[in-house]
Amino acid sequence: MQILYGIHPVEEALKAGRRRFEHVLVARERRDERLETIVNLCRALKIRVRTEPRESLNDIARTPAHQGVVAIVRAQEFLAIEDIVAPTGAPRLVLALDGVEDPQNLGALLRSADGAGADAVVMTERRAAPLSAVAAKAAAGAQEHLRIARVVNLVRALEELKRNNLWVIGLDERGTTDYDHFDFTGDCVLVMGSEGDGLHDLVRRTCDHLLRIPMAGGVSSLNVSAAASVVLFEAARQRRAAHTGSHTPAKTSGPGKPKKQKGLGS
Repeated sequence: MQILYGIHPVEEALKAGRRRFEHVLVARERRDERLETIVNLCRALKIRVRTEPRESLNDIARTPAHQGVVAIVRAQEFLAIEDIVAPTGAPRLVLALDGVEDPQNLGALLRSADGAGADAVVMTERRAAPLSAVAAKAAAGAQEHLRIARVVNLVRALEELKRNNLWVIGLDERGTTDYDHFDFTGDCVLVMGSEGDGLHDLVRRTCDHLLRIPMAGGVSSLNVSAAASVVLFEAARQRRAAHTGSHTPAKTSGPGKPKKQKGLGS
């Protein structure tokens, strides 16, 4: 079993309906509309609700940041890479994480992926932050609505995605193309590296393209979650524009240009 805490993570898990709830604890000291919404959802779903002192919730959540609600749930189930490669009838956008280690960053990345309409997220099993209660709180419940695959070897997973006609796009400060000059309207995977080292060498070499975010200040790069958000929402903007017929082609080639597809499956 797993612990979820916080208004948004618990509420989104209840709404998504993917998890089995053991029970939900609410703080005796808190009574407001947001908490009552969760209590009513639990009653509608026939999930047990217990009222406990706030100190008890602090002990169970191991933090006072639970906002008055803690849920005991079955751990989230992950997909295999084969589960996310099937065509969906629309251009696919996948976020792949190459060893993100900070749970706050992981949560922020999942929140951005959900907000930008990503079809799936690929995470590594080793040397990476687990999808813990801390990450779920930072994600504000977004992980409940995402299709998430966990893989042992990210390079092999990326190669499988390439064989299924997705471009693999790495974000790296050494990239030669600005992210907003790339055409994201086709099937593509955005790969983000770890906080300290960025993309591993083998992962970098597996990418079909390396993009960069041009920086005007004194620092050379953004935090990984901020950088991913910038690029994911640029991809979302391009896809909306393409859907409405107002898309302006990118200045350099990308997955929206099938005649350049020789990089796929390499």
